[in-house]
Amino acid sequence: MSEKIKVGVLGATGMVGQRYIKLLENHPWFKVTYVAASPRSAGKLYKDAVANRWLIGADIPADVANLMVEDANDEKKALGKCQFVFSALEMGKDEIKALEAAYAAEGIPVVSNASANRWTEDVPMLVPEINYAHLDVIAAQQKHHGWDKGFVAVKPNCSLQTYMMPIYSLQQAGYPIKRMIVTTLQATSGAGYPGVASFDMIDNIVPYIGGEEEKTEKECLKILGTVKDGKIENAAGPLVSSTCTRVPVVDGHTACVSLEFDLPEDKKPSMEEIIKVWTSFTSEPQKLNLPSAPEHPIVYRYEENRPQPRRDRETEKGMACVVGRLRKCPVFDVKFVALSHNTKRGAALGGILNAELLKAKGFFDNL
Repeated sequence: MSEKIKVGVLGATGMVGQRYIKLLENHPWFKVTYVAASPRSAGKLYKDAVANRWLIGADIPADVANLMVEDANDEKKALGKCQFVFSALEMGKDEIKALEAAYAAEGIPVVSNASANRWTEDVPMLVPEINYAHLDVIAAQQKHHGWDKGFVAVKPNCSLQTYMMPIYSLQQAGYPIKRMIVTTLQATSGAGYPGVASFDMIDNIVPYIGGEEEKTEKECLKILGTVKDGKIENAAGPLVSSTCTRVPVVDGHTACVSLEFDLPEDKKPSMEEIIKVWTSFTSEPQKLNLPSAPEHPIVYRYEENRPQPRRDRETEKGMACVVGRLRKCPVFDVKFVALSHNTKRGAALGGILNAELLKAKGFFDNL
Protein backbone atom coordinates (compact mmCIF):
# COMPACT_ATOMS: atom_id res chain seq x y z
CA MET A 1 0.00 0.00 0.00
CA SER A 2 1.68 3.19 -1.20
CA GLU A 3 -0.11 5.75 0.94
CA LYS A 4 -1.85 5.27 4.24
CA ILE A 5 -5.47 6.29 4.73
CA LYS A 6 -5.82 9.32 7.00
CA VAL A 7 -8.08 8.61 9.96
CA GLY A 8 -9.55 10.56 12.85
CA VAL A 9 -10.49 9.53 16.37
CA LEU A 10 -13.56 11.04 18.02
CA GLY A 11 -13.44 10.92 21.80
CA ALA A 12 -9.67 10.70 21.45
CA THR A 13 -8.88 11.70 25.04
CA GLY A 14 -11.02 8.99 26.68
CA MET A 15 -9.87 5.49 27.61
CA VAL A 16 -11.04 3.80 24.40
CA GLY A 17 -9.90 6.75 22.30
CA GLN A 18 -6.43 6.53 23.82
CA ARG A 19 -6.27 2.83 23.01
CA TYR A 20 -7.20 3.60 19.39
CA ILE A 21 -4.36 6.13 19.26
CA LYS A 22 -1.83 3.61 20.58
CA LEU A 23 -3.02 0.63 18.55
CA LEU A 24 -2.96 2.65 15.31
CA GLU A 25 0.68 3.60 15.83
CA ASN A 26 2.62 2.11 12.88
CA HIS A 27 -0.53 0.53 11.42
CA PRO A 28 0.26 -0.61 7.85
CA TRP A 29 -2.93 0.87 6.35
CA PHE A 30 -4.06 3.74 8.57
CA LYS A 31 -2.49 6.88 10.02
CA VAL A 32 -4.04 9.12 12.69
CA THR A 33 -4.14 12.68 11.38
CA TYR A 34 -7.09 14.10 13.31
CA VAL A 35 -8.18 13.95 16.95
CA ALA A 36 -11.35 15.40 18.46
CA ALA A 37 -12.88 15.40 21.90
CA SER A 38 -15.09 17.49 24.18
CA PRO A 39 -15.03 21.31 24.08
CA ARG A 40 -12.93 21.40 27.27
CA SER A 41 -10.10 19.60 25.45
CA ALA A 42 -10.48 21.42 22.13
CA GLY A 43 -7.74 23.88 21.30
CA LYS A 44 -5.06 21.98 23.23
CA LEU A 45 -2.26 19.85 21.87
CA TYR A 46 -3.15 16.20 22.31
CA LYS A 47 -0.26 15.62 24.70
CA ASP A 48 -1.52 18.46 26.90
CA ALA A 49 -5.16 17.36 26.73
CA VAL A 50 -4.25 13.93 28.13
CA ALA A 51 -1.52 15.09 30.50
CA ASN A 52 -1.69 13.15 33.80
CA ARG A 53 -4.45 10.91 32.42
CA TRP A 54 -2.75 8.94 29.65
CA LEU A 55 -3.74 5.43 30.71
CA ILE A 56 -2.20 3.09 28.16
CA GLY A 57 1.13 2.47 29.85
CA ALA A 58 3.37 3.53 26.98
CA ASP A 59 4.40 6.85 25.48
CA ILE A 60 1.92 8.84 23.42
CA PRO A 61 2.74 8.22 19.73
CA ALA A 62 4.98 11.07 18.61
CA ASP A 63 3.02 11.86 15.45
CA VAL A 64 -0.19 12.31 17.48
CA ALA A 65 1.20 14.08 20.55
CA ASN A 66 1.39 17.45 18.81
CA LEU A 67 -1.89 17.27 16.92
CA MET A 68 -4.38 19.98 17.91
CA VAL A 69 -7.52 18.57 19.52
CA GLU A 70 -10.68 19.76 17.78
CA ASP A 71 -14.24 19.91 19.07
CA ALA A 72 -15.87 16.57 18.20
CA ASN A 73 -19.26 18.31 18.06
CA ASP A 74 -18.21 20.19 14.91
CA GLU A 75 -18.08 17.59 12.17
CA LYS A 76 -16.96 20.11 9.55
CA LYS A 77 -13.62 20.49 11.34
CA ALA A 78 -12.71 17.00 10.12
CA LEU A 79 -13.17 17.84 6.43
CA GLY A 80 -9.91 17.56 4.53
CA LYS A 81 -8.04 16.30 7.60
CA CYS A 82 -9.10 12.65 7.58
CA GLN A 83 -10.89 10.21 5.31
CA PHE A 84 -12.88 8.34 7.97
CA VAL A 85 -13.21 8.39 11.75
CA PHE A 86 -13.25 5.95 14.62
CA SER A 87 -15.92 6.93 17.12
CA ALA A 88 -15.15 6.45 20.80
CA LEU A 89 -17.57 9.17 21.87
CA GLU A 90 -18.75 9.33 25.47
CA MET A 91 -22.06 11.19 25.36
CA GLY A 92 -25.76 10.46 25.57
CA LYS A 93 -26.96 7.90 23.02
CA ASP A 94 -29.19 10.37 21.16
CA GLU A 95 -26.33 12.85 20.94
CA ILE A 96 -23.94 10.21 19.63
CA LYS A 97 -26.45 8.94 17.08
CA ALA A 98 -27.03 12.45 15.75
CA LEU A 99 -23.34 13.31 15.67
CA GLU A 100 -22.28 10.10 13.91
CA ALA A 101 -24.96 10.79 11.30
CA ALA A 102 -23.64 14.34 10.90
CA TYR A 103 -20.16 13.03 10.08
CA ALA A 104 -21.59 10.51 7.62
CA ALA A 105 -23.62 13.28 5.96
CA GLU A 106 -20.36 15.16 5.35
CA GLY A 107 -19.00 12.15 3.46
CA ILE A 108 -16.93 10.84 6.39
CA PRO A 109 -17.55 7.17 7.21
CA VAL A 110 -17.86 6.38 10.92
CA VAL A 111 -16.49 3.15 12.40
CA SER A 112 -18.02 3.27 15.84
CA ASN A 113 -17.28 1.75 19.21
CA ALA A 114 -20.35 3.45 20.71
CA SER A 115 -23.64 1.65 21.35
CA ALA A 116 -25.99 4.35 20.00
CA ASN A 117 -26.47 2.84 16.54
CA ARG A 118 -26.32 -0.86 17.41
CA TRP A 119 -30.08 -1.24 17.03
CA THR A 120 -30.41 0.95 13.95
CA GLU A 121 -31.78 -1.56 11.46
CA ASP A 122 -29.63 -0.47 8.51
CA VAL A 123 -26.38 -0.15 10.48
CA PRO A 124 -24.17 -3.27 10.48
CA MET A 125 -23.04 -4.41 13.95
CA LEU A 126 -19.92 -6.32 13.00
CA VAL A 127 -17.93 -9.22 14.28
CA PRO A 128 -15.93 -9.65 11.05
CA GLU A 129 -15.54 -13.42 11.38
CA ILE A 130 -19.30 -13.83 11.73
CA ASN A 131 -21.41 -11.32 9.83
CA TYR A 132 -19.14 -9.73 7.23
CA ALA A 133 -22.04 -10.14 4.78
CA HIS A 134 -23.94 -7.46 6.73
CA LEU A 135 -21.80 -4.89 4.90
CA ASP A 136 -24.36 -5.30 2.11
CA VAL A 137 -26.79 -3.14 4.12
CA ILE A 138 -24.56 -0.05 3.82
CA ALA A 139 -25.85 0.73 0.33
CA ALA A 140 -29.42 0.83 1.68
CA GLN A 141 -28.28 2.98 4.62
CA GLN A 142 -26.70 5.51 2.26
CA LYS A 143 -29.76 5.55 0.01
CA HIS A 144 -32.08 6.01 3.00
CA HIS A 145 -30.16 9.07 4.24
CA GLY A 146 -29.08 10.46 0.88
CA TRP A 147 -25.42 10.00 1.80
CA ASP A 148 -22.85 9.65 -0.93
CA LYS A 149 -19.62 8.42 0.65
CA GLY A 150 -20.46 8.46 4.35
CA PHE A 151 -21.96 5.63 6.40
CA VAL A 152 -21.98 4.23 9.94
CA ALA A 153 -20.78 0.79 11.01
CA VAL A 154 -20.56 -0.33 14.65
CA LYS A 155 -19.15 -3.11 16.81
CA PRO A 156 -21.22 -4.98 19.40
CA ASN A 157 -21.00 -4.99 23.17
CA CYS A 158 -17.60 -6.19 24.40
CA SER A 159 -18.96 -9.13 26.42
CA LEU A 160 -20.47 -10.77 23.32
CA GLN A 161 -17.02 -11.15 21.75
CA THR A 162 -16.26 -13.68 24.49
CA TYR A 163 -18.53 -16.42 23.18
CA MET A 164 -20.08 -15.42 19.84
CA MET A 165 -17.43 -17.07 17.64
CA PRO A 166 -17.68 -20.44 19.43
CA ILE A 167 -21.47 -20.29 19.07
CA TYR A 168 -21.39 -19.20 15.43
CA SER A 169 -18.79 -21.77 14.42
CA LEU A 170 -20.93 -24.58 15.84
CA GLN A 171 -24.03 -23.35 14.02
CA GLN A 172 -22.07 -23.05 10.76
CA ALA A 173 -20.85 -26.63 11.22
CA GLY A 174 -24.45 -27.86 11.30
CA TYR A 175 -25.06 -27.87 15.04
CA PRO A 176 -27.85 -25.32 15.62
CA ILE A 177 -28.31 -24.04 19.16
CA LYS A 178 -31.73 -23.85 20.75
CA ARG A 179 -30.99 -22.00 23.99
CA MET A 180 -28.17 -20.88 26.24
CA ILE A 181 -27.48 -19.67 29.75
CA VAL A 182 -24.57 -17.21 29.97
CA THR A 183 -22.91 -15.74 33.04
CA THR A 184 -20.30 -13.07 32.33
CA LEU A 185 -17.47 -12.06 34.66
CA GLN A 186 -16.50 -8.67 33.27
CA ALA A 187 -13.29 -6.75 33.88
CA THR A 188 -13.27 -3.34 35.52
CA SER A 189 -11.79 -1.69 32.39
CA GLY A 190 -15.13 -2.35 30.70
CA ALA A 191 -16.56 0.44 32.84
CA GLY A 192 -14.15 3.00 31.35
CA TYR A 193 -12.21 5.50 33.44
CA PRO A 194 -12.37 6.12 36.36
CA GLY A 195 -14.78 3.18 36.23
CA VAL A 196 -15.87 1.32 39.35
CA ALA A 197 -14.65 2.69 42.68
CA SER A 198 -11.88 0.53 44.15
CA PHE A 199 -13.78 0.22 47.42
CA ASP A 200 -16.60 -1.48 45.50
CA MET A 201 -14.29 -3.89 43.64
CA ILE A 202 -11.60 -5.00 46.08
CA ASP A 203 -12.72 -8.18 47.87
CA ASN A 204 -16.00 -8.01 46.00
CA ILE A 205 -18.10 -8.97 42.97
CA VAL A 206 -20.86 -6.69 41.72
CA PRO A 207 -23.74 -8.80 40.31
CA TYR A 208 -25.21 -6.04 38.14
CA ILE A 209 -24.02 -3.96 35.16
CA GLY A 210 -26.64 -1.61 33.82
CA GLY A 211 -27.97 -2.62 30.39
CA GLU A 212 -25.49 -5.48 29.92
CA GLU A 213 -27.92 -8.37 30.27
CA GLU A 214 -30.26 -6.93 27.65
CA LYS A 215 -27.32 -6.45 25.27
CA THR A 216 -26.06 -9.97 25.89
CA GLU A 217 -29.46 -11.51 25.24
CA LYS A 218 -30.43 -9.48 22.17
CA GLU A 219 -27.38 -8.23 20.26
CA CYS A 220 -26.40 -11.78 19.32
CA LEU A 221 -29.65 -12.10 17.35
CA LYS A 222 -28.76 -9.13 15.16
CA ILE A 223 -25.22 -10.43 14.62
CA LEU A 224 -26.62 -13.81 13.54
CA GLY A 225 -29.34 -12.18 11.40
CA THR A 226 -29.52 -11.59 7.66
CA VAL A 227 -29.80 -8.58 5.36
CA LYS A 228 -33.27 -8.40 3.83
CA ASP A 229 -35.08 -5.52 2.07
CA GLY A 230 -32.47 -2.94 3.03
CA LYS A 231 -32.29 -3.76 6.73
CA ILE A 232 -30.90 -6.40 9.05
CA GLU A 233 -33.49 -8.95 10.12
CA ASN A 234 -32.69 -10.55 13.47
CA ALA A 235 -32.25 -14.31 13.80
CA ALA A 236 -35.02 -16.18 15.62
CA GLY A 237 -32.59 -17.82 18.06
CA PRO A 238 -30.91 -19.04 20.08
CA LEU A 239 -32.80 -18.05 23.20
CA VAL A 240 -30.32 -16.57 25.69
CA SER A 241 -30.62 -15.99 29.44
CA SER A 242 -27.75 -13.99 30.90
CA THR A 243 -26.37 -12.74 34.20
CA CYS A 244 -23.65 -10.08 33.97
CA THR A 245 -21.24 -9.40 36.81
CA ARG A 246 -18.27 -7.09 37.43
CA VAL A 247 -15.20 -8.79 38.92
CA PRO A 248 -11.85 -7.46 40.23
CA VAL A 249 -9.91 -8.11 37.01
CA VAL A 250 -8.36 -5.26 35.01
CA ASP A 251 -8.69 -6.64 31.46
CA GLY A 252 -10.38 -9.74 30.07
CA HIS A 253 -14.06 -10.67 30.07
CA THR A 254 -14.93 -14.27 30.95
CA ALA A 255 -18.18 -16.08 30.14
CA CYS A 256 -19.53 -19.35 31.54
CA VAL A 257 -21.87 -20.83 28.92
CA SER A 258 -24.30 -23.75 29.02
CA LEU A 259 -26.07 -24.58 25.78
CA GLU A 260 -28.62 -26.94 24.30
CA PHE A 261 -28.47 -28.05 20.68
CA ASP A 262 -31.59 -27.97 18.54
CA LEU A 263 -30.96 -31.52 17.35
CA PRO A 264 -32.14 -35.04 18.14
CA GLU A 265 -29.91 -36.84 20.62
CA ASP A 266 -28.15 -38.99 18.03
CA LYS A 267 -27.22 -35.95 15.93
CA LYS A 268 -25.61 -33.90 18.70
CA PRO A 269 -21.83 -33.43 18.46
CA SER A 270 -19.33 -35.13 20.70
CA MET A 271 -16.79 -33.18 22.77
CA GLU A 272 -14.12 -34.08 20.22
CA GLU A 273 -16.25 -32.84 17.32
CA ILE A 274 -16.95 -29.54 19.08
CA ILE A 275 -13.27 -28.91 19.77
CA LYS A 276 -12.42 -29.77 16.15
CA VAL A 277 -14.98 -27.20 14.95
CA TRP A 278 -13.48 -24.53 17.18
CA THR A 279 -9.82 -25.16 16.47
CA SER A 280 -10.31 -25.38 12.70
CA PHE A 281 -12.51 -22.27 12.46
CA THR A 282 -11.38 -19.46 10.17
CA SER A 283 -13.37 -16.86 8.26
CA GLU A 284 -13.19 -13.81 6.01
CA PRO A 285 -10.61 -11.78 8.00
CA GLN A 286 -8.19 -14.70 7.84
CA LYS A 287 -8.83 -15.24 4.11
CA LEU A 288 -8.22 -11.54 3.48
CA ASN A 289 -5.14 -11.57 5.73
CA LEU A 290 -6.30 -8.43 7.54
CA PRO A 291 -3.50 -6.89 9.64
CA SER A 292 -5.33 -7.17 12.98
CA ALA A 293 -6.99 -10.54 12.35
CA PRO A 294 -5.90 -13.44 14.56
CA GLU A 295 -4.48 -16.43 12.73
CA HIS A 296 -6.55 -18.62 15.03
CA PRO A 297 -9.82 -16.84 15.97
CA ILE A 298 -10.70 -19.55 18.52
CA VAL A 299 -8.00 -21.10 20.69
CA TYR A 300 -8.84 -24.09 22.88
CA ARG A 301 -6.97 -24.68 26.16
CA TYR A 302 -6.96 -28.26 27.41
CA GLU A 303 -5.78 -27.47 30.96
CA GLU A 304 -8.53 -27.97 33.50
CA ASN A 305 -8.01 -24.49 35.00
CA ARG A 306 -7.93 -22.38 31.82
CA PRO A 307 -8.70 -19.90 30.36
CA GLN A 308 -7.63 -17.27 32.87
CA PRO A 309 -7.64 -13.50 32.17
CA ARG A 310 -4.09 -12.81 33.30
CA ARG A 311 -2.63 -15.77 31.41
CA ASP A 312 -4.77 -15.88 28.28
CA ARG A 313 -6.17 -12.44 27.39
CA GLU A 314 -3.20 -11.56 25.14
CA THR A 315 -3.57 -14.71 23.01
CA GLU A 316 -3.21 -13.81 19.32
CA LYS A 317 -2.35 -10.22 20.37
CA GLY A 318 -5.61 -9.95 22.30
CA MET A 319 -7.82 -10.87 19.33
CA ALA A 320 -8.62 -14.55 19.95
CA CYS A 321 -11.51 -16.09 21.82
CA VAL A 322 -9.89 -18.51 24.26
CA VAL A 323 -12.09 -21.45 25.25
CA GLY A 324 -11.69 -24.22 27.79
CA ARG A 325 -13.41 -26.55 30.25
CA LEU A 326 -15.75 -28.08 27.68
CA ARG A 327 -17.79 -30.75 29.41
CA LYS A 328 -21.23 -32.34 29.60
CA CYS A 329 -23.97 -30.23 31.15
CA PRO A 330 -26.49 -32.08 33.38
CA VAL A 331 -29.23 -29.56 32.49
CA PHE A 332 -28.54 -28.70 28.83
CA ASP A 333 -26.04 -30.49 26.54
CA VAL A 334 -22.59 -28.96 27.08
CA LYS A 335 -20.94 -26.16 29.01
CA PHE A 336 -17.66 -24.29 28.65
CA VAL A 337 -15.70 -21.22 29.75
CA ALA A 338 -14.60 -18.55 27.25
CA LEU A 339 -12.41 -15.45 27.49
CA SER A 340 -11.67 -12.42 25.33
CA HIS A 341 -9.70 -9.20 25.77
CA ASN A 342 -12.41 -6.60 26.30
CA THR A 343 -10.33 -3.48 25.47
CA LYS A 344 -8.69 -5.04 22.40
CA ARG A 345 -11.01 -7.49 20.60
CA GLY A 346 -13.97 -6.06 22.51
CA ALA A 347 -13.18 -2.39 21.88
CA ALA A 348 -10.54 -0.50 19.91
CA LEU A 349 -8.73 -3.33 18.12
CA GLY A 350 -12.08 -4.87 17.21
CA GLY A 351 -13.03 -1.50 15.71
CA ILE A 352 -9.76 -1.40 13.78
CA LEU A 353 -10.45 -4.89 12.42
CA ASN A 354 -13.88 -3.64 11.28
CA ALA A 355 -12.17 -0.78 9.45
CA GLU A 356 -9.70 -3.17 7.85
CA LEU A 357 -12.60 -5.30 6.60
CA LEU A 358 -14.32 -2.21 5.18
CA LYS A 359 -11.11 -1.16 3.45
CA ALA A 360 -10.50 -4.63 2.02
CA LYS A 361 -14.07 -4.75 0.70
CA GLY A 362 -13.64 -1.42 -1.12
CA PHE A 363 -15.73 0.86 1.09
CA PHE A 364 -12.94 3.44 1.37
CA ASP A 365 -11.90 3.38 -2.30
CA ASN A 366 -13.56 6.67 -3.25
CA LEU A 367 -12.79 8.77 -0.18
